[in-house]
Amino acid sequence: MKFGVLADVFEGAGAKVLTEVEINRQRSNQHEFQGVSGFRAFLGTPAEKQTFPAIFYWLEDDEDAEPIQQESFCTWSDVRRGKAGRSPEYHLYYAAESEPVVHRARAGDQVVIARTKEGSMMVLLTPKGSTIGQQLLWLFGLDLFEGRSVARRLDRDDTIELGFAARSILADLGIETVEPEPDAFDLLIEKFGRAFPGTVPLSVFARETLSEVDPLDDPDGALVAWMEHEEALFRHLEREIVSERLKAGFTEDGSADVDGFLSFSLSVQNRRKSRAGYAFGHHVEAILQAHGVSYTREATTEKRNAADFLFPGEDEYADLRYPDDQLAMLAVKTSCKDRWRQVLAEADRIRTKHLLTLEPAISRIQTAEMQSQGLQLVLPASLHSTYQADQRAWLMGVGDFLGEVRDLRGRQRLLI
Repeated sequence: MKFGVLADVFEGAGAKVLTEVEINRQRSNQHEFQGVSGFRAFLGTPAEKQTFPAIFYWLEDDEDAEPIQQESFCTWSDVRRGKAGRSPEYHLYYAAESEPVVHRARAGDQVVIARTKEGSMMVLLTPKGSTIGQQLLWLFGLDLFEGRSVARRLDRDDTIELGFAARSILADLGIETVEPEPDAFDLLIEKFGRAFPGTVPLSVFARETLSEVDPLDDPDGALVAWMEHEEALFRHLEREIVSERLKAGFTEDGSADVDGFLSFSLSVQNRRKSRAGYAFGHHVEAILQAHGVSYTREATTEKRNAADFLFPGEDEYADLRYPDDQLAMLAVKTSCKDRWRQVLAEADRIRTKHLLTLEPAISRIQTAEMQSQGLQLVLPASLHSTYQADQRAWLMGVGDFLGEVRDLRGRQRLLI
């Protein structure tokens, strides 16, 4: 299924490393992003000062931290306009209203500035070395070196497709992309009606209606395709159900029921997140079953900790006579952020723990810490290209992991 490309949403984007003078009011009060002449690639070269409505964001890797945002504006102009014999020099200024967000940044942090198709700006500030910062660079195809700025105009022919990973980043920024209606949507309504089915039946339906996918030949591709197909089915069903609820309105005793509306909105967001997590686990299990791998799902280990998948199973893990080096575990998280550390407390007998995720472009700092803590990252092969070249050699694909657990079974047979 095609979900469009980033150029459908943005005209272009630029990034730079922030300096002290740009974000410290003690050093300067000019409210200017400096060294951005290359931003002309997507902001153009207007003859007159141009003002862009803008939303400023401070984004961190902490999943529990809500993005801090502020509506404001930026101006883009040639400060040498009208000066004979002087070449143009374009400057980008931010308004004083945006200071509460901008001044959260420190020298060495990163800013990505994107121009939307509607002509507004998104100013995205992130800490140095953060995963969200690296993800934004990947999303916009920006290769940023410290001390420099980079910019590009987006073209439909060379921007990334809005697959699961890209859409999840955009969703964190409050941008909802509308995917085409899946071919199987009418069948979904015929089978389940206009009500949310259980997570297991919906995942089974998604796999059954995507017959061209082969989990044996391409487990990495199958996992991504199943997730994207189920998400499209769910979002279209959600749109129909939610629209009916909105038409009914939110009133109580003749007055607007604000609390009721907020509660409903929160339930929509929570349902999306929880369903994505369940779907991911269901599709991983289907891959394991297709390959005949022995496992226990949601297995209990020490101190009532639970491992998403334990190999070859819970009974073998509980048997202390069973060799430690023939055990494996797999945690599954659609995104991991800082939550990957939770996996370290699961299954004490297993030295190297595996974590399967759909999160693109995790930072070098995070992956280096994962390695030092004995955590091996597993991603579908199509996401490996979102990581830096020096990270990719360490990453595992889904097929690679299946090979490892099959090797465990082979070693067990040799001992028998």
